[in-house]
Amino acid sequence: MDGNGPDSWLIDADFEQPPQVDLRTDRAHSARVYDYLLGGKTNFPADREVGDRVLADLPEARVGAAAARAVMHRMVRRLAEEHGIRQFLDVGTGIPTAPNLHEIVQAVDPACRVVYVDNDPIVLAHSRALLSSTPEGRTAYVEGDLREPEKFLADPAVAGTLDLTQPVALTLINIVHFLSDEAAHPPVRKLVDALPSGSFLALSAGTADNAPKAAEAGVRRYAEAGIEVHARSHAEVERFFTGLELDDPGVVLINHWHPELGGPSEQFDAPVSVYGGVGRKP
Repeated sequence: MDGNGPDSWLIDADFEQPPQVDLRTDRAHSARVYDYLLGGKTNFPADREVGDRVLADLPEARVGAAAARAVMHRMVRRLAEEHGIRQFLDVGTGIPTAPNLHEIVQAVDPACRVVYVDNDPIVLAHSRALLSSTPEGRTAYVEGDLREPEKFLADPAVAGTLDLTQPVALTLINIVHFLSDEAAHPPVRKLVDALPSGSFLALSAGTADNAPKAAEAGVRRYAEAGIEVHARSHAEVERFFTGLELDDPGVVLINHWHPELGGPSEQFDAPVSVYGGVGRKP
C-alpha cells in the first residue's frame, strides 16, 4: 500500500483513464492478485505470477477469495436490511467486481450513499464502475491509504457524500492483514473514532488458525513479491472490535458469518482462512 494522496475523482461516463496515472504494472499489487484469484481480468503478469505461486501451494485459494467477496455482500446487505444503515465508507475497495458494494445496498434502499477509498492506481482507472449510483443515492471514489485516514477523511468528496453526524458503516474487507498491528490498529481506531454513535465496523482478516501450513505458504509467496501479509489469530482479529458491540455471531470464519444469506458452505473451513465480524459503536 503506497497511497498517493487524497485526490478524489468524480468520473463521467466517457472516462477511461487519467493520463497522469502510473499503473505500475511491473510489480504485483495485492488488489490485482485478489482480482486474479477471483477470475478477473484486471491484472498483469506480475500479479498472475504471485497468484500462480499461491495456487501452487494452496489450490483452494480461489475458494477463499470468492468467500471473502461473498461475506462483504452479506455484511453490507445485513447492515442495510437489519440495522438500517444508509451510509458506507469502504476502505481498500479493490478492483471493481460486480456486484459492487453500492449495488448491494442500493438494492435495499436506492438512497444509500457510498464512498470508496483505495490507493491502487488501477482501481482509480476503473473507478467509473464504482460511480454508477442510483439517482436517489450517491457514490464517490477517493484516492487514499488506510494508514493515513486523516487525509482521505478531509477530502471534499467524503463530506459531499456522507453525513458524518449520522451512522456510517466502515468496511475493511481483506485489507488489515496487509499491515502489521502497529500500522493497522491506530488508523482503524481513528476511523472508528471519527464516526458517530450507532455506526458499524465490518472487517475481515486472514488467519493461520485453521490451516497453518497453507497460511505460512501464502504469506511466504506474497513476501517474495514484496507484499507484506500478517495472518492473525482469532483473538488478534477480535481486538479490532475493542469497545464495539459485536453483532451476532461475533468474529467467526467468514463462511460461518450468516451463511443463510448466501456464500460458501461450511465444508470449506480449511481454504477459507479468514475471520470476519461486524461491530456497532455504542
